[in-house]
Amino acid sequence: MDKIEINGGKKLTGEVKVSGAKNAVLPVLTASLLASKGVSKLKNVPALSDVETINNVISTLNAEVSYNKEQEEVTVDATKQLNEEAPYEYVSKMRASILVMGPLLARLGHAKVALPGGCAIGSRPIEQHIKGFEELGAEIHMDGGFIYANTTNGLKGTTIHLDFPSVGATQNIIMAASLAEGKTVLENVAREPEIVDLANYINEMGGNVLGSGTDTITIEGVEALYGVEHSIIPDRIEAGTLLIAGAITRGNVLVNGAIKEHMTSLVYKLEEMGVNLECLDDAIRVSAENELKPVDIKTLPHPGFPTDMQSQMMALLLTANGHKVVTETVFENRFMHVGEFKRMNAKITVEGRSAKIEGKSQLQGAQVKATDLRAAAALILAGLVAEGTTYVTELKHLDRGYVDLHGKLKALGADIKRIQD
Repeated sequence: MDKIEINGGKKLTGEVKVSGAKNAVLPVLTASLLASKGVSKLKNVPALSDVETINNVISTLNAEVSYNKEQEEVTVDATKQLNEEAPYEYVSKMRASILVMGPLLARLGHAKVALPGGCAIGSRPIEQHIKGFEELGAEIHMDGGFIYANTTNGLKGTTIHLDFPSVGATQNIIMAASLAEGKTVLENVAREPEIVDLANYINEMGGNVLGSGTDTITIEGVEALYGVEHSIIPDRIEAGTLLIAGAITRGNVLVNGAIKEHMTSLVYKLEEMGVNLECLDDAIRVSAENELKPVDIKTLPHPGFPTDMQSQMMALLLTANGHKVVTETVFENRFMHVGEFKRMNAKITVEGRSAKIEGKSQLQGAQVKATDLRAAAALILAGLVAEGTTYVTELKHLDRGYVDLHGKLKALGADIKRIQD
């Protein structure tokens, strides 16, 4: 099993490029199933295990998928008659596989999708997806670990109000409604940049999705959608991770592909801590001096502070003076990395949904294991400044969401390598 070895204490300097967004490419790939005519060509596709998983799911549905990792391109031909069943073998590996349900319902009028898997971060239920499909006219039932969906007279546009701005439900319902009869108004929706990218893609295919990026989206159903060429937006979570890598080592790094408008809450918090940020059109330069100020963090749906940056920000807060509180409101059970930080001599106590950090921790190198995708990155960040050598294991989590993170950090001057046990 691979592990990453880090010898801490090196300031990071130089330039680095952000890869395409994992959380944008997965729904865009599933949306390619909506195209009954023409071939879809996606560019800036990150070379991640999650992309391979969703490609496998799409292939089982009888779409032709071609993936060129070197060129960062995927082509999808979904013009044949699609299969209705997304099997457990692939869906169990990743929650995003549920996103094939909307396109299948839209194209076929029925679907059979295994209940999903993915990161073990608390309860991530799919009730909002099911609620949306039912209000569009689908009949849903569960049996034997599968979700069955069926429509007798096709999907019909309606007004749907989400109980919570779920990203996955927003995406799934947009895709289903894109080929539904009439107009769908979707209220209290997720506002993430990845939602906007999906809506832009569907519109390029010939769809009619208005209001993405706001809390109300209107979808006018169309007769058919067509394959097009589309470039995936940069990954704002990877961009944020790289900005923190520059700040935590008190270095000077230009992060190409970091878009301020996609990460305003993180930018404001870093500036509040005293991190220097120079925001350009499609890049941000980060630098930091020795002393950083304490700030509190509370995760919220976008445009609030992203839960996917919580553990990385916690790593940075360990290097700041004073009393800091990190409150997690989006997912329960997302402090599993705290125990691993403590192995590195971090001074953190968890009370319910809050983690309290007292003073600046003198981090020590240790063997730690990634508990989920973002925790993997956070432990690497801590290792960059820990005294001595840190080994991070369970890299299967890291590979789900980061392209060559250790290689990018090494190019910036980190003493880091990936080794096979």
